[in-house]
Amino acid sequence: MGKIVRQISEGVTKYYWYPGEKTDWIRAALTIAGGGALFALVYVVTKNSLIAAVIAGTAVQAVVGAYLGRRDTVGISEFHDPSSERRAAVADGTRAAWRGTLQGLLCAGSAMLVLNMPHDGFLADWILPFVPSIVGALAHSGGMLWERLSQEVVAEEPPGKSEAAEKKEGGAEDPTKELEAA
Repeated sequence: MGKIVRQISEGVTKYYWYPGEKTDWIRAALTIAGGGALFALVYVVTKNSLIAAVIAGTAVQAVVGAYLGRRDTVGISEFHDPSSERRAAVADGTRAAWRGTLQGLLCAGSAMLVLNMPHDGFLADWILPFVPSIVGALAHSGGMLWERLSQEVVAEEPPGKSEAAEKKEGGAEDPTKELEAA
């Protein structure tokens, strides 16, 4: 949860709360602006607003889906125990609900954008509106997988030497062979 603090007078401070963090809002604005620029570029090249809407919507959904997937994985790994830390758990759940709401609104918005472009035919009416949302969902899963794999790699790496490095340095044989030789 972000907040804006305004000093009204010497003893009066006014707080404005908004969902999310400032950096998230800046990233969202840049992503939407990039989608708009991509729409304009594809429209100039192809002279087809339907294709431009599908490509721009898909690109925005892919970026947002991957980012929200990574954020969801981090949120899951940092989720507080609901029985002991009720406030923190409610805050975690609220953030997850906010991310889900944003992704759902973006999916609906991209489908509406594609449907409102001048078009005709079964493909344009029934298939193309789903393409950005499907790519966004796949990117969300990919972002979750990417973040989870990066957490696993960091978690598996021990602070000391690995077994292979110790064997190379010490030249030690298999422990069972050492016992048999003794």
